[in-house]
Amino acid sequence: MEGLSLDMSGTEGVLHTELEGVVMALEWVAAGIDLLSILIMLMGAARFVWGVARSEASRVPERRVQGLNAERMALGRYILAGLELLIVSDIIHTALSLALGDLVFLGLLVLIRATVSYFLDREIRDIREEMSR
Repeated sequence: MEGLSLDMSGTEGVLHTELEGVVMALEWVAAGIDLLSILIMLMGAARFVWGVARSEASRVPERRVQGLNAERMALGRYILAGLELLIVSDIIHTALSLALGDLVFLGLLVLIRATVSYFLDREIRDIREEMSR
């Protein structure tokens, strides 16, 4: 098995040789999407902290619980939106790299993010059901 090896490096394609400006522009677009997704999650975190502090200021225990649950649902929506944008960015980066290793990495990353999204969505649904009772 000594002769078997898998080339994980990328090869130069038409995009990289003839359309280098397009590749650079798409890299900037992907970086912008990364920043936007981080900004969305930070906005969600700030809103969560503010909402929890506001809920904790209530003297009524039921309002505290309802407020916390509402903020958890809102934070989950922000996180899901950020994760979905990060997946878009990862797909762009991988399409531009042309490396098998990057494709494998993308597959694992999408799997992890999709799993997190699934369980987060399920938790949001459970909180919503609990609040409607």
